[in-house]
Amino acid sequence: MLELRPSCEHCSKPLPPDSTEAMICSFECSFCIDCVNTLLGNVCPNCGGGFSPRPVRPARDWTGGNYLGHYAASTQVKHRPVDAQAHAAFAAMLRTIAPQDR
Repeated sequence: MLELRPSCEHCSKPLPPDSTEAMICSFECSFCIDCVNTLLGNVCPNCGGGFSPRPVRPARDWTGGNYLGHYAASTQVKHRPVDAQAHAAFAAMLRTIAPQDR
C-alpha cells in the first residue's frame, strides 16, 4: 500500500492525500514538485532514481472499500533536508541518464 507521506522531505511543504504537487520515487521518497524540479533535478537524493507524480487515493468509496477512509494516508513526517552542494555532485553523474536506465 502506497504510504502517501504528509510532506516534502526537503522543505516540509504539506502534501495532503489529494495533492497534485507530490512526487515520489520507487521507494516512496516524497518531495514537492518544486524541490524535484529546482533542487533535485529529477534525481532522488536517497536512491538516485527519478520521480513520478504521486497518485491521489480516492476520498470516496467508489468500490470495494479502496479509499482514503479505509486506507488512511501516513502521518509520519520524514524531514531529511538535502545538502544542495552534495546533491549537485551526486546528481551530476546521473542527470544525463534517463531514470529508466539508472
